[in-house]
Amino acid sequence: MISRPNRKERRRHVHARIRKRLHGTAERPRLAVYRSLKHIYAQVIDDDARRTLAAASTTGAGFEEYGGNVAAASKVGSEIAERALAVGIERVVFDRGGHNFQGRVRALAESVQKAGLLPPSRKRSRRK
Repeated sequence: MISRPNRKERRRHVHARIRKRLHGTAERPRLAVYRSLKHIYAQVIDDDARRTLAAASTTGAGFEEYGGNVAAASKVGSEIAERALAVGIERVVFDRGGHNFQGRVRALAESVQKAGLLPPSRKRSRRK
């Protein structure tokens, strides 16, 4: 009988595959996203110096709303963009953390993109 893979292990495997290609530098740090059922977390990380430059989450101070929806994710995205700009970061590399680029992860990325930290997304044409 074939056993079904654990969802958490599957996400970690995908994230490890993504991290082979992504690397945050001082000029362009990595924006790492972690999504749980109730909250969403974002960190701007310089992988060369192994330092977190800015962080925001739905568990932080000043956040009273429910953290597990798209509105909360976009609020965290604008907050992390504001904190990154305050530190002097102008561009980031987006690390979706093994999660699919939809829903809350996408809302966070779009709000960071509106602040100017991420380049405009490329539209991919899909076959019909």
